Amino acid sequence: MRFSKTINLKQAWYRRLSVPQFTIATGFLIVVVGTFILATPLCSKEDVGLWESFFTATSAITVTGLTIIDIGNDLTIFGQMILALLLLIGGLGLMAITTFLQGFVISGTELRTRLDKGKTLDEFGVGGVGKTFRGIVLTATVLICIGAFFLFYFGFNNISNLRERFWAALFHSISAYNNAGFGLWADSMQSYRNNWVVNVVVILLIILGGLGWRVTSDLWMNRKNFSFRKLSLHTRLVIRTSALLITLGTVGLLVTESIGQGYFFSEISLLERLVTSLFESVSARTAGFTNMPISVQSITDSGLLLLMTLMFIGASPGGTGGGIKTTTIAALMAATRSTLRGQDDVIIRNRQISDKIVLKAVGITVGSLVFVLVMALLITMNNSFEGKELFSFLEILFTCISAFATVGFDLGVTEQLSHFGQFVLVVGMFVGRLGILLLLSAIWQMLNTGSMHIHNRVGYPREDLYV
Repeated sequence: MRFSKTINLKQAWYRRLSVPQFTIATGFLIVVVGTFILATPLCSKEDVGLWESFFTATSAITVTGLTIIDIGNDLTIFGQMILALLLLIGGLGLMAITTFLQGFVISGTELRTRLDKGKTLDEFGVGGVGKTFRGIVLTATVLICIGAFFLFYFGFNNISNLRERFWAALFHSISAYNNAGFGLWADSMQSYRNNWVVNVVVILLIILGGLGWRVTSDLWMNRKNFSFRKLSLHTRLVIRTSALLITLGTVGLLVTESIGQGYFFSEISLLERLVTSLFESVSARTAGFTNMPISVQSITDSGLLLLMTLMFIGASPGGTGGGIKTTTIAALMAATRSTLRGQDDVIIRNRQISDKIVLKAVGITVGSLVFVLVMALLITMNNSFEGKELFSFLEILFTCISAFATVGFDLGVTEQLSHFGQFVLVVGMFVGRLGILLLLSAIWQMLNTGSMHIHNRVGYPREDLYV
C-alpha cells in the first residue's frame, strides 16, 4: 500500500508540471546524464573531470559549441559519439522530445490539457508533434547524410585514414546542421579556409538547419510549380530576413576589416576575404564554426560589434539555432516602420500582424537584452586578479552574447574564466536555447501554483504615455 501511494504521489507531482517546467526539468536531466557519461574513462581522459563534462554536456545539449576541453584529444571516439548524440538531441528540438517523454510518464491527461500543451509548444517554436516530429528527424537525417557524403569524398581528402575521414565528415555534418560549432580540431575550420567544398557544405548545412522546420516543410510542399508568392508569410519573411542578414554581415565584415586594417584580413587575398566574410557571417548566426582566428587581436572592434549583432539576432523559429530569431527582429522593424508612417497597425507584405505578436517580439528582445547584461555584470564583478582586470568588457560581453545566443564564438575567454564565470555561461546557454519566455513562463507558473487561471474581463481606461 505504501509503495502504491508513493507511485501515485510521484504521478501527481508530474501531472502538476506545466510544459515549460517539464521541458526545463527534462533538459536538466539530460544534461546530468550526459555529464556523468562523458566523465567516465570510456568517454574521456583523466584531465576531464565532472566540471569539464558538465560544461561540455550543457554546451552540447544547447548546441552552443563553447568548450573548455579539446574535443579531438580529450574525448575518446566513444565520447565523441556521445557528444554527437547530445548534439542531435539538442538540435532536433529538446522541447519536441520532452513532449514524447511526457506522454510516457504522465497518464490520464485530459484532452483540454493536451490541446493547451500543444498550443504552448507551438508558441515556443517546436512546430508540432507526432507526424511533424518524424518529418523533422527524416529531413535532418537526409541533409546530414548528404553533407557527410560530400565532406567525405570531396572535402576532407587530406585525411588518409578512411575511418577517421568518415567520422570527421559525419561529426562535422551533424555539428553544422545543428548549428553547434563543435569541431574535432582546435582551430575549427581554419585549415580548410581555401577548400571550397568544405566551406560551401558547412554554410549550406548551417543555413538549412537554422531556417526551421516550418520553412523547409513549406518549401518541400510547394516544390511542384514553385512560386515564391505561394509560400506562407512566415517562410517568405524568414528567407528574406536571413538573406538580408547574410548579405549585410558579409559586406559589413569585409568593409570593417578592410578599412579598419584588421590583422588577419591584411594578410589574405581579396577572394579569401570574401569567402571568410561569408563564412563568418553565416556562422555568427548561432553556428560557431570559424575559418579565421577569432580574437581581439585579429578582428577590429567594429567587426566584433557586427558579429555580436548577428549573434544576438540568431536563426529562425523552430530551427537548430538560438538568438532572438529573425522573425522577431523583422516584427520590430515592421513596427518601427509603421510608427514612422503614422500607421495604427503593423503591416508586413500586405498582411496585418497582431498586437500580440509585436508584444511578444518586444518581450523576447527586452528580456534577452536584460539577461545578457546581467550575465556580463556577474562576470565583470569577478574579473580581477591581484587588482588587474583579466578581460576587457568587450570580450566579456561578446562571450555572454555568444553563450546566450548558442553561437560558440570564443575570444579565448571561456577557458580562463573561474568556475563561477563558467557557470554563468552555462545558465546563459541553457536559458538561451530554451528561450527567455519559456523560462519566465515556468517561473511564473511555479510562483502561481494552485491559483486558477482566470481570464481578465475587466476593462481599464486608456491614458497616453510620452515616450
